[in-house]
Amino acid sequence: MKSVILAAGKGTRMRELTDELPKPMLRVHGKPILEHILTGLKMAGILDACIVVGWKSEVIKACFGDGSRLGMRIEYAHQEVQDGTGKAPEVARAFIGSDSFLLTYGDILVRPETYAEMISRFGEDAFSGLLTVTQGEDVTKGAINFFDEAFRLKKIVEKPSISQLEALQKQGWLKSGDPAWYNAGIYIFKPVVFEFTARLHKSPRGEYEITDAISALVDAGHALAGCRIQGRWVDVRDPEVLRQLEAEAAG
Repeated sequence: MKSVILAAGKGTRMRELTDELPKPMLRVHGKPILEHILTGLKMAGILDACIVVGWKSEVIKACFGDGSRLGMRIEYAHQEVQDGTGKAPEVARAFIGSDSFLLTYGDILVRPETYAEMISRFGEDAFSGLLTVTQGEDVTKGAINFFDEAFRLKKIVEKPSISQLEALQKQGWLKSGDPAWYNAGIYIFKPVVFEFTARLHKSPRGEYEITDAISALVDAGHALAGCRIQGRWVDVRDPEVLRQLEAEAAG
């Protein structure tokens, strides 16, 4: 299995912190966020990575080079226009070839063991993909996911509004007492996903959404596994999260 890490954006919510650095190069516990991700992937046996770069790409390349410093093989793909997560993996298509691949945002931190747990779950059946979920997050800022009794994906709704959540309750999708599964932003896909990213149209936000491709996969009859993140999951979204992580390290 290979890996693709999305690290092209500037990370405007980090304000001046990303004026000279891409967001995934901000340091957490003394190392770039990206290095935490790469070493976790290596621990799971994934040695081939493609980093999708854009803003200040030279900083990432100078740090990681061909990956030999970490005992990995790293390639780079440029996303010239940051127009959404749905199109970003396509720039790594030649790198992926016919292999399955783990896809992650370059600003999400999890326990290193999480990647191995994902691979194990993906291997349980003939899945075309896998998506990770967590609890306790505001689903209106991400995506809410619904699963069957075998924890296979049935439905995904990107950044639902309050009225959409009310409609989901009326339709019986969202039931009182049931967990609201928040999309944790780490996936595994077989290359068949590219048949669906190729057909994407821009969302009302003006972006190509990977969740729209996932919905299309499900609608076409593909089985996608759910995998609950155990333990740590951090979206390093803004300076406050960075401060909390550093305070945690100091404590």
